[in-house]
Amino acid sequence: MAAPMVDANVSSKRKTEKRRLTDDNNDEPIVAKDPKMDRSRSCPYLDRINRSVLDFDFEKLCSVSLSHINVYACMVCGKYFQGRGNNTHAYTHSVFEGHHVFLNLMTQKFYCLPDNYQIIDSSLDDIIYVLNPTFSDIMIKKLDKNPKLSRAYDGTTYLPGIVGLNNIKANDYCNVVLQSLSHVAPLRNYFLKEENYKKIKRPPGDIAFLLVQRFGELIRKLWNPCNFKAHVSPHEMLQAVVLCSKKKFQITQQGDPIDFLSWFLNAMHSAMNGTKKMSSSIISKTFRGKMRVYSRKIPNVDLSEAEKAELLLLEEYQEQATEMPWLYLTCDLPAPPLYPDESRENIIPQIPFANLLTKFNGVTEKEYKSSKDSTMKRFELTRLPQFIIIYFKRFNKNYFVFEKNPTIVNFPIKNIDFGDLLAPEVRAQHKHTTYDLVANIVHDGQPGQGKGNYRCHVLHKIFEVRKDIPNPFYQADKSTEVADVAEGHQGENTGVMEVVGDAPGEAKQKYVSFENTEETASSS
Repeated sequence: MAAPMVDANVSSKRKTEKRRLTDDNNDEPIVAKDPKMDRSRSCPYLDRINRSVLDFDFEKLCSVSLSHINVYACMVCGKYFQGRGNNTHAYTHSVFEGHHVFLNLMTQKFYCLPDNYQIIDSSLDDIIYVLNPTFSDIMIKKLDKNPKLSRAYDGTTYLPGIVGLNNIKANDYCNVVLQSLSHVAPLRNYFLKEENYKKIKRPPGDIAFLLVQRFGELIRKLWNPCNFKAHVSPHEMLQAVVLCSKKKFQITQQGDPIDFLSWFLNAMHSAMNGTKKMSSSIISKTFRGKMRVYSRKIPNVDLSEAEKAELLLLEEYQEQATEMPWLYLTCDLPAPPLYPDESRENIIPQIPFANLLTKFNGVTEKEYKSSKDSTMKRFELTRLPQFIIIYFKRFNKNYFVFEKNPTIVNFPIKNIDFGDLLAPEVRAQHKHTTYDLVANIVHDGQPGQGKGNYRCHVLHKIFEVRKDIPNPFYQADKSTEVADVAEGHQGENTGVMEVVGDAPGEAKQKYVSFENTEETASSS
């Protein structure tokens, strides 16, 4: 009885082996057809996508529920809607309007509604890149060397990095600072790669890091060579500024660029877990310098000579030295003349920039008065950063009037040497002490909040490659248009701020300076 069972088992094994060999010898693999995959790769609605209405610069919230969760962008009309399931705002929009292609702004995946299947098509990669531009190391190295103009989807041509920022209401004072910082090469290169700061850990519930994220997104959009339009809206960046500054800086109310710049750099430094160490953050590495401040109290002038001599013997009236870090240098302008000259004309005074820098040579003293006493101070630079921000104190406010100093500063725009301000032993520690101009912020109009407008001039270094660019500076104002800066009046500057960066012996550029404008500048 057992023998037949053995024969049956052997026969079964032989049939199985024969079937396996037959399948292995079959040249055509058997692939199960997935109808969902076929539909994902052949969506019939891709031709309805309207790239001209797509704008990813605004806050990612549903246009109906104002929710930030699970937001989709309609590829036909550009509006934002929440969800994609039945009875969601995106689903309802697709049914009633006949708009079928949607993009999840978080996962960067496309879906067809109301059928609710994912769309996979390489022709949509350009939309993903506009939503979230990415840069490789090779692309970053070529930013200042690539002479090619980029063409936006609307047909306009632009240079990456030289694009306008929308003035939403009264945020021109923020725009000029952001434009200037976007041309500080170390800062720009750091934020072009999200990997550099993405893994920074912050305490739960902390909102300060939102500032870092939004600034990185803005920098990548400004330098994106594949934009759909030749301008960018800083809406999300400014929303983060209003939130993190607790409404100290607002979109609807004009502020002072130097106040915003000071707060912004310090807030960014703290958000990136920066400390007092010079290399603790990219902000500190790029802008932080050091100085030694010598201060001594002086007796009241109403005291007798004997009382003054007695006070000068006290320890608090002896000169004391303290080390201080700094992010920008403040230069004081001389007061303008009160009366016109002999011909009854108000001559605008001028002063060389070198005269203003004597404040930091460690020798020149200046008196600082308070309600109780006065202090004499002198400043000595002990470390120069890679980029120096120079602020000209041009606006003065008292109880009666808000004044604007019209003094013109004869500011050199290349080969600005700070070495003469350093002690010999300090200068020996610096490889380079000369700086060149990169950007310049200008205020036009009368002093006072909302009475004038800010604009900036920025340098694009590709002019060394492109011979058809007569002037390396471009102007950006409260409009979204960017224009070349006209030649003329070199070396005269009525700015409120300058930012300069080291120029380690490369080919020097041709520059232009600006006259009779209120400017803030960045230089490298």
